[in-house]
Amino acid sequence: MPDSHTHIQEILTSGREGATYSIRGWIYRTRSSGSIVFSVIRDQTGIIQCTIKKSDVPAEEFSGAQKALIESSVECTGELKRDERAPGGFELRVLNYRVVSFADPFPITANQSEPFLLDNRHLWIRSREQTAVMKIKESVLQGAREWFRANAFFEVTPPILTTNACEGGTTLFSLKYFGQEAYLSQSAQMYLEAMTVSLEKVFALTPSFRAEKSRTPRHLTEYWHMEAEEAWVDNAGNMKIQEELVSAIASAVASRRKQELEILGRSAGELKAIEPPFERITYTRAVEILNGKGKELEWGDDLGTEEERLLTEEFEKPLFVTSYPKQLKAFYMKDNEEDTRTYKCADMLAPEGFGEIIGGSERETDYDKLVQRMNEQNISMEPYRWYLDLRKYGSVTHSGFGMGIERVVRWLCRLEHIRDATPFPRTPSRIYP
Repeated sequence: MPDSHTHIQEILTSGREGATYSIRGWIYRTRSSGSIVFSVIRDQTGIIQCTIKKSDVPAEEFSGAQKALIESSVECTGELKRDERAPGGFELRVLNYRVVSFADPFPITANQSEPFLLDNRHLWIRSREQTAVMKIKESVLQGAREWFRANAFFEVTPPILTTNACEGGTTLFSLKYFGQEAYLSQSAQMYLEAMTVSLEKVFALTPSFRAEKSRTPRHLTEYWHMEAEEAWVDNAGNMKIQEELVSAIASAVASRRKQELEILGRSAGELKAIEPPFERITYTRAVEILNGKGKELEWGDDLGTEEERLLTEEFEKPLFVTSYPKQLKAFYMKDNEEDTRTYKCADMLAPEGFGEIIGGSERETDYDKLVQRMNEQNISMEPYRWYLDLRKYGSVTHSGFGMGIERVVRWLCRLEHIRDATPFPRTPSRIYP
């Protein structure tokens, strides 16, 4: 049976004054002047003011409109009238008004504390700002998938339970798996590498878990990780793929989510301007720049939040920092012949101080070098036997990267904290609700 209700944004866009529409949604704001109730209704697309006059509806319906508090669910039918004072410039003059479910007094009011809002996240996600972020996040994922498919990547489904670490054993969530030690995945990278030998270009979207006690505006213990691996691609080609992907994502958000960007104070035009090429500097050059800005860094020091902010504060597009020292990166990266102290790797830093959004590298294909590094770093060989096998049976030059979806959303939405880029954030101090 066809749905007889019309979405609010469709009504506002049509501007068909005098037309009759039926809508359904939740009360966003409400006030009464005695014989008139002004009820602003929201649905997934927007808000519209509904004017319920006592003389226009049955007494029971008017009484319901007077009693209904914010977040009560309602259905109503009315005639569209132009009113510049109303949100969107139109209102519905209601002819029928039904309260589907009366809400209790809503616990979230103005000027609530951040801990209170996090404790009531299941209710706070109804806010217009959170709704806008989630729509933008959907467009980030859709834009990424569209780009991958247009460029002949296969989407695959790697496991979440694993016996090996990818990004270091100190940040693993461990669990018992039928008497064996197992872990929640930090990255799908190694499994994607295995699949490049048959499919050549693959990507996956999976949750990743990091047991880091990092309390910064850009860290979560559980996040969505979009990763890709490509056979026959070196580090330079890997960066080109990354910048084209990020540009496509920004363009998709700009073209599809202008209204949501405006709610968050972000211009769609800013995102449309994010086009390749992105500037590239080496880690060594980055240290020189930072020391020139007053930092006191030694070569080999890691770049933290403040360092990445200083590097990108003057940029309007992302920046690649390449060729990091080996001691700062994982054992599986390719040696850099131009500077043997470093790997063929790159981090993409978002502009405006939002920091790293992608980490990537060319992968080491030399079996003996991998074994040597693992021995030097006291990494147990047994969980990685299958991974080392990949170097024995027809390995080729290949590269890959991982993109933190919430970090990208935080940057595109210009959010203060990454927890607002996901509906139910998980941090070292929070696993509820």
